[in-house]
Amino acid sequence: MKKALLTLTALALLATTAQARTWEDIKKSGTIKIATEGAFPPFNMFKGKELTGFEVDLATQLATQLGLKVQWVTQPFDNLLIGLNQDRYDFVIASHGITPERMKAVDFASPHYCTGGAIVTKPGGPMTADALKGKTVAVQVGTTYLENVRKVPGVGDVKTFPKDTDAQAALMSGRVDAWVGDKFTGLDLVKAQKGKVVQGALLFNERIGMAVKKGNSGLLKELNAALSKSLSDGSYAKLSGQYFGTDVRCK
Repeated sequence: MKKALLTLTALALLATTAQARTWEDIKKSGTIKIATEGAFPPFNMFKGKELTGFEVDLATQLATQLGLKVQWVTQPFDNLLIGLNQDRYDFVIASHGITPERMKAVDFASPHYCTGGAIVTKPGGPMTADALKGKTVAVQVGTTYLENVRKVPGVGDVKTFPKDTDAQAALMSGRVDAWVGDKFTGLDLVKAQKGKVVQGALLFNERIGMAVKKGNSGLLKELNAALSKSLSDGSYAKLSGQYFGTDVRCK
């Protein structure tokens, strides 16, 4: 989904100042430290004090395959890649879209789902890119949604919010004409609001991946192997069906 605001130059500088834990270090410790946002349902969110969601459950499943316990860290989205390059945790799973720009700053595992940026509006509101001309649109700050909405010809005011749920709330309260976010998150909102909002067209498609520090090839290899096993043995399909009623893997 998302794109952090930190410049690639800053990320690269951070990456040179410390040493990431290698796979051997992690395996020896018996615990892997994973970071996520915890504010992006249904992928990563809190229910009460419990951190849950599709990505949380998937990462826990992968860690179990690797024989590791999990220590979770939650950070505001814009801080996640900064913390990764400062070695505060071993990898990030937080719906980061795999982009050429990001691939210069971090290494990505194979995609763990494919999605797109969808328009969500109230009935009668803008449902297509053309219909966004002159309209006010809510998006989360620092995301690929913001980047892509700004590319829409003639779009009106683009309002940014610290959390995706804040952007959704702006739509529900009538402060904006539309919200653009992950298509699965949008479907979740449509279902929860029972006809008060509808989902329109996709503005773009993207692949989503886990991020490790640049050059941490041993950990990347293990994550890819665990994900491949999950995809092939039915574990992924079961989890995906639980959250979405369909298989969200990249085709």
